Amino acid sequence: MAKEVYWHLPGITVNFYLNQVIIKMMRDHPELFKDGYRIGSVYGTFPGAIWNGGRAVIGITAKNEMEAIVKTYNAFDVPVRFTWTNSLIEEKHLNDTYCNLIMEIADNGFNQVLCNRPVLEDYLREKYPHFKYLSSTTKRIVDTKALEEELKKDYFLVVLDYDLNHDKEALEAVKPYADRIEILVDEVCFPHCPKRVDHYKDESLMQLNFERAKPYDCPNRKKKPSFDECKKRPHFIGNDELPSYIEDGFVNFKIVGRGLPLDMVVDSYVYYLAKDEEREHVKEKIFTTLNKIMGK
Repeated sequence: MAKEVYWHLPGITVNFYLNQVIIKMMRDHPELFKDGYRIGSVYGTFPGAIWNGGRAVIGITAKNEMEAIVKTYNAFDVPVRFTWTNSLIEEKHLNDTYCNLIMEIADNGFNQVLCNRPVLEDYLREKYPHFKYLSSTTKRIVDTKALEEELKKDYFLVVLDYDLNHDKEALEAVKPYADRIEILVDEVCFPHCPKRVDHYKDESLMQLNFERAKPYDCPNRKKKPSFDECKKRPHFIGNDELPSYIEDGFVNFKIVGRGLPLDMVVDSYVYYLAKDEEREHVKEKIFTTLNKIMGK
């Protein structure tokens, strides 16, 4: 039997229908997908949650809709993972009623939280001890020793900084912790981007201010992102490379997609999850099903 490999998908809400389609398809038609591949979680947020980081998501979701979304994923045996990685959170933000409501709705011992700020993480661990807590890639830990220290802490998983994806020395050093490391396989950002931390702060500020009027000055915004372009980045991990990672014990992989075009997200799902000879069939089936759901 193939080793079980867990894929973590983007967009609790923004890709809600897409994620349902792919999860159900993998369950009902396993012959179309690679052996041993499982969906480990779906990450993201509900719009308007000020604790959210990474990508600002403006809006609001009604309580009954949040309950239904969490219940839907969990019924598929898939945890929801909240991206509570706003890098500007202070103590004054901890009692936010909307964010606490989200935690209360999902507090069933099955779901997860990504963290990057001690002030919020300490609060959440004390108030909501039944969640699994993960260390976020937004911490930008690129020093091997610091990464090893992070892995010694009480985290369910630590998401690797994409700049270490092909760092042989770093990967060898953390191999004893391989099953607790999650690797971001298809990050769209540039390698060693000097603006990345500032970009996270800008997204965090937009989330706190409910404001997206002024886009961050990022070179990636010059043209529409595509999966083909992403594959050219040096930190991209292709299907031909994945077996060596899996052999070394790395079995958690994260796909990007919050705030990215739907067709790009579908391309990434199909590339990584479907058998090579079934890609076009799976892609066609995804869009056909989505069109029916959307009434197109």
